[in-house]
Amino acid sequence: MMVSYRLYWTLWMLSCFGQYFGQDLQFPEPANGAVGESVVLAPDNPPSTSILITQWVLTSTLIITVATGVTTVNPAYEGRVSFDINTLALELQNLKLGDSGIYRLTVTSTAGDILTGEASLQVFEKISDVRLIGPEESLIEGDSSARIISEGTGSITSVQWMKDNSPLSPSNRTIFSPDNRSVSISPVQRSESGEYQCTYRNPVSSETAKHSLIINYGPEDVSIEGPKVVDLGVRVSLSCSANSEPSASFIWRFNGTDTSVTTDTFTIDETDFTRSGDYECTASNSVTKRSASQRHALLVKGGGGAGGLTTGAIVRIAISVLVAVAGICALIFDLIKSKKIPKINDQQKGQASGAENIQELHYERTLDFQMTSGDGNMSERNIYVNQCETDEYENNE
Repeated sequence: MMVSYRLYWTLWMLSCFGQYFGQDLQFPEPANGAVGESVVLAPDNPPSTSILITQWVLTSTLIITVATGVTTVNPAYEGRVSFDINTLALELQNLKLGDSGIYRLTVTSTAGDILTGEASLQVFEKISDVRLIGPEESLIEGDSSARIISEGTGSITSVQWMKDNSPLSPSNRTIFSPDNRSVSISPVQRSESGEYQCTYRNPVSSETAKHSLIINYGPEDVSIEGPKVVDLGVRVSLSCSANSEPSASFIWRFNGTDTSVTTDTFTIDETDFTRSGDYECTASNSVTKRSASQRHALLVKGGGGAGGLTTGAIVRIAISVLVAVAGICALIFDLIKSKKIPKINDQQKGQASGAENIQELHYERTLDFQMTSGDGNMSERNIYVNQCETDEYENNE
């Protein structure tokens, strides 16, 4: 036991002063751990010979010693470490930031061979509460500037910015702060609209925050879609559009006069000649306080036959003429009956019959027009109005 005790202290002193006979025990890449979690440090090539003494040391602090089956743990690590005698693995639990460092493993075989190795451990505080703070006011293209600031807690080893899932790169208008925690854009353009993402990372955790920017612009490129020449009696729609964020509102004017139409479409249910003229659409943006206009000339022309009149117009004219003639006849008849027009006596009749320049009219042709028959052919019809005939009245004088 005296030899073992002396050997134990000898190995401990050698480990403290870094005097080793070689790095015989190989460890994988440096280990990383998170505060509050666990990590395992184990050599890739544990010795196959019988082991007399095993020690784990952090810098100059002895953590655990296993000698001839007896385990001794530093009181500072009580309840936080465990050891696997077969793999020589040391498990550290409930990690603290102070657990970061170089861990040394020293193994003494029963044959007196001493094997050593080193493992690096870095403990990080997990990243949390990452958020982005952006401008609250409305952003207008060409006029406004935007700054997005990132915040978060934890051990931050890298900060990455993206926009719409693509890396965000610096430019003459996009400038990052020295610590990469904020980005400024001045002046903003519509291409800056989108979702911005900032990711905080360390080897054991990462967290991403998002913030959307909306760049208001327009209206611009106002255009009116619709026919320029139409026939009488048809339905016409003119459609107005504009590039704008937010969407533009519309006002229509006809020949310089405001109309009641405030939608993007101006509809004429049935055209007539009074609908010819200039239609003006004005698009407005309530955020940018800007507006833009476009004009569209519309010509209403006559249709097919009967002097360019439509069939419906011809029918309406014919009915109007018939009604007018009937009214005249009724008036004449009423005047004669009331003796406001004197009756022609026999002498006057004789004189009238001798005059060659007086024509006797019995019927009057009032209108000659074309109507479309059911088979699509045009047939000519003559409309005659019977001459107003009056009864002869006796002269009571």
